[in-house]
Amino acid sequence: MIETAPRQAGPQAPAQLTTTRGAALYIGALLGPGLLLLPGLAVAAAGPASLLAWVALLVLSALFAVVFAVFGLRFPSAGGVIGYVTAGLGARAGLVAGWSFLAGVVTGAPVVCLIGASYVTELTGGGRLTRAGVAALLLLVLLALARGGLRTSAVAQLVLVGLLVGVVAVAVAGTAGSVRAANWTPFAPHGWFAVARAAAILMLSFVGWEAVAPLTTAFRDPARQLTRVVAIALAVTSAVYLGLAVVTIGVLGPGAATMVPLANLLQRAIGPAGTAAAAAAAVVLTLGSVNAYINGGAVMARHLTRRPKPASGAGTTGDAGQERPAPRFLAAIAVSGLLLITLYGFGVVNPASLVAIPTTLFLAVYLGGMVSAVRVLRGPARWAAVPATAAVAVMLACCGWALALPALVAAIGFGQPGKGAQLPSRHHQIADAQQRRHRPPARGGQLQQ
Repeated sequence: MIETAPRQAGPQAPAQLTTTRGAALYIGALLGPGLLLLPGLAVAAAGPASLLAWVALLVLSALFAVVFAVFGLRFPSAGGVIGYVTAGLGARAGLVAGWSFLAGVVTGAPVVCLIGASYVTELTGGGRLTRAGVAALLLLVLLALARGGLRTSAVAQLVLVGLLVGVVAVAVAGTAGSVRAANWTPFAPHGWFAVARAAAILMLSFVGWEAVAPLTTAFRDPARQLTRVVAIALAVTSAVYLGLAVVTIGVLGPGAATMVPLANLLQRAIGPAGTAAAAAAAVVLTLGSVNAYINGGAVMARHLTRRPKPASGAGTTGDAGQERPAPRFLAAIAVSGLLLITLYGFGVVNPASLVAIPTTLFLAVYLGGMVSAVRVLRGPARWAAVPATAAVAVMLACCGWALALPALVAAIGFGQPGKGAQLPSRHHQIADAQQRRHRPPARGGQLQQ
């Protein structure tokens, strides 16, 4: 998720997207450096029963895939998740969704820096304050590079995802023989409700389907290719997630409840060099993903605050994606990021609390998207959105104090007169979709309706 999720204003794609390239982009949108931290937090929350949360979220991920694929086909110029929420709940709700997602992007950047810093200090030594210092340094360096115009290309993002998959594969393959049955008991040491809390933590690794939904119109044969692309993306992510979850629990046991579970697995898989390899991979992934956070967030910020020309499409960014992030936007990331990292450094918040901030904001956006889907979509996509809505609502209920953040964004958004980006109204989007229904139907699979 982390690399491409911010690009809500419409990711750029080739005019004719192949199935292989499309699958790579979808996988790249789903996988991110959260995998370096989240398995350990899930074990801390629910013990071995956290595996049930992984399985449940994979099922939910399939429902998200169906819903957002159809959204991409029916509303290709809707402006990403902002427009999808607008289609069913109105323009103001769409803007609230956009601001919530942007807030999730901004608060997610320091979390990723802290992940990278944790793996560095696992190698070099140092406590909480040292870890916070390294995270702050990483964030400031990345902001300076972004101010200078550094951008991570789509190819580089896919290389980073390949690096992550490779590191996880080495860890899983190298430790699979060390799984111990004793590490699976007691299975639910914190009760069954803890599985829902673990799912809320892990949700950060399942955000991303909305980011690639606008790519659906770039396929040569959307309905047929989408079925294959979604199947490939689900298969790859399922293998990565479940493989990592099983060895994290079965090999590390209670010791899995750490900020650096992958470093511990790699150390068992390839010896002392595993810690260094994990640290190097974490730093590279941090650099790439936070750079994407900053530039993708800048695109969304411009999309939300700039009033487009009447002739321009609501879902396009024009040349915005090539502009440098605005100084005020970078300053906002610096202030919020350094504040969160400082709170962590002095023990005011723990890693699970930091992860809860962007996760809750993303969950709120997904809730809006699923409710909108129930209202405007039909067929399998609508039926997929119904249980997905219930599941997201349950996870939101487990977020506790962090619910105040999307509630605050919503209160501000609904309390202000309509300003900023002028997205198509719900009625215009539905009318546009109805006009497209009279065109010759796409050939192939059943995702479209």
